[in-house]
Amino acid sequence: MVSRSATPGGPGRLPAEVTSFVGRGAELAALTALVGRARLVTVTGPGGVGKSRLALRAAARLADGFPDGAHLAEVSAVQDPLLLGHAVLEALRLTDHTARPPLDVLVEQLADRETLLVLDGCEHLVDACAELVDALLRAAPGLRVLATSRQSLRAAGEHLLPLAPLPCGPTGDRDGAESEAVLLFADRAAAVRPDFRLDPRNRDGVALLCRRLDGIPLALELAAGRLRALSVEQLAARLEDRFRLLTGGDRTSPDRHRTLRTAIGWSHELCTMQERLLWARLSVFAGGFDLDAAEYVCAGRGLDADDVLELVDSLVDKSVLDRLDDDGPARFRMLDTLREYGGHWLRASGDEQRLLRRHRDWYLGVAAWGEVEWFGPRQAETAERTRLAHANLRAALEFSLAEPGEEQFALVLAGTLWYFWVGTGHLGEGRHWLDRALALAPEPTDARAKALWVTGYLATLQGDLDRARPALEECRRQALETGDDRALAYAVHRQGCAALIGDEPARAAELFEEALWHYDALGELNSNVLMAMFELALAHLFQGDEESGRAWVERVRETCEEYGEQWVYGYCLYAMAFARRQAGDLRLARAFAREAMRLNHLFRDLLGIVLSMDLLALLATEGPDADLHEARVLQGAAHRLWRAVGTPFFGSRSFNGPHRECERRARAGLTEQEHAAAFRLGSRLDLDAAVRRALGGEPPGPSAGGSGGSGPDRPGPPPAPARPCSPVGA
Repeated sequence: MVSRSATPGGPGRLPAEVTSFVGRGAELAALTALVGRARLVTVTGPGGVGKSRLALRAAARLADGFPDGAHLAEVSAVQDPLLLGHAVLEALRLTDHTARPPLDVLVEQLADRETLLVLDGCEHLVDACAELVDALLRAAPGLRVLATSRQSLRAAGEHLLPLAPLPCGPTGDRDGAESEAVLLFADRAAAVRPDFRLDPRNRDGVALLCRRLDGIPLALELAAGRLRALSVEQLAARLEDRFRLLTGGDRTSPDRHRTLRTAIGWSHELCTMQERLLWARLSVFAGGFDLDAAEYVCAGRGLDADDVLELVDSLVDKSVLDRLDDDGPARFRMLDTLREYGGHWLRASGDEQRLLRRHRDWYLGVAAWGEVEWFGPRQAETAERTRLAHANLRAALEFSLAEPGEEQFALVLAGTLWYFWVGTGHLGEGRHWLDRALALAPEPTDARAKALWVTGYLATLQGDLDRARPALEECRRQALETGDDRALAYAVHRQGCAALIGDEPARAAELFEEALWHYDALGELNSNVLMAMFELALAHLFQGDEESGRAWVERVRETCEEYGEQWVYGYCLYAMAFARRQAGDLRLARAFAREAMRLNHLFRDLLGIVLSMDLLALLATEGPDADLHEARVLQGAAHRLWRAVGTPFFGSRSFNGPHRECERRARAGLTEQEHAAAFRLGSRLDLDAAVRRALGGEPPGPSAGGSGGSGPDRPGPPPAPARPCSPVGA
């Protein structure tokens, strides 16, 4: 068993194994050798045969040979082919804010990297996977792909490793050399019954059982889970009866798909009625889920919420559910093969639509609660909780878009998730869902108004003003016609952002002041409102009005510290650094810019990171310890990041000011060769390495502790809030 959730760390993201790896020595050697000489290898075989486990073990063994790491992209949780590229970007931790297609971003980002990419569970998107892999391998010579699928991808250069079930052998060998199937069963049986050992009394029964199950690992694990209640002999006898009933006694030419279905079906029949009911209902989840979600979605109509915990525990015991090895609250996942089986029974019960709707409603609640908690000290936890729910949020959005009459829910959910799209680097995917929802629901509702301003916000951050301005104007016009004051405030605010990026700081300041007037009249206070204050401060600073700019920055800082807001606080620190540099205080300017980078890196907010990095590059050219070479290295790193953000500095002269000044100084003080070499060095750094370099070699994670004890050179994140905060306007 493999834990399907891994904490990002190091150059790769492979999940940790939580059960022992038994057998497969020859296949593992063959697979690692094949990946060593072929750039695309696909492990094929029926469901439950162990493709994923073998691929991940091989990837872990090979990871040290790839400087940019080995990464797992779980394709099975992605249903829309258009989201495949987004899923791979996420797996590779390649944050991108641009409006470019994900494939273009992947091609660019992977072109000079040496990476092993594991695509797990490709069979339902085999054509899309083949197209993606073909394009990536052609563009990135250092990339190798290890895929798992029930069928081949049929892509150019593909090498196949068909994976057969584990060998069962004859009966138990008396010299102690057991078959791999027997060894796997014995290992899993010992996990269920610690006193279980292979011995002369049970060896023949275990060998018979393994042959009955054709050596399919999943079937063996399911059977081992029954040893809590049955002996090996009882298990073998009952399974033999089950096969005879289903196959008419003809086992001369076993169909392994039939064998697995039979083994799963038999395990299903041995479950209680309540366990079967929960198994079916849990099939609506995509990826991992927690107990609270299971209780809300699955309870009712014959299943009491108070019983769900015990039933989940029982399904874990029976190997129907995996418990994920996460930090924090327990989470669970059902293997795809078992999920498909449960989904069949859910459809047969006629209850699928109701469960899908309850699933959607739960994750709409997750998004709504995340939006509220985004303004406060738990932003990092909210970002992580939403990330863990990402696959289920996609499923909820897909249901709302595919089911007639549910389009308004799609608008609400896609709009509510603005904090996730913006704050954690998913602008492209956010626009994908918003564009689809807006196209399906043209009527002027409150949900559409919110989706319009969120779309305008995302497009503005991508530098796509041609799309942003019409969306924001439509939102403003609809708000005036319907009397929606909240939507009007947000539309005007985001129009101010477009003006600021469009080098109209005076016009931007007017719009920000108008938006803040509306926010104040509404009693609105949240991260968006603070961002409007920060942007107004920038508009003043860009016009040379340092006094007004510093006054607004100070107001943002005080409010962030009062409420424990960290995301906007990162931008506030950037503005503070900008202002302190203008005032000639280089020491504090550097401290503020570095802390701004730390906080933005916490959320993987590329825009905040790259703005701080360009400012640090300029600061490196100033003062007695000026280092022009390092300044140019940081400019090279920032240049690479800007390509993932969009048009460098949004094409804005105001935002580009520090960069131009830094380049002028570096060019004047370095030879042409030194100037170019330093820039190339920086442009080869990935995100984490670039941030670490900008921080002087310190870890890129956020600093700990409140601001009160950090000292002037190390301003920490704001402390906890003094009172509850208001939610973001709907």
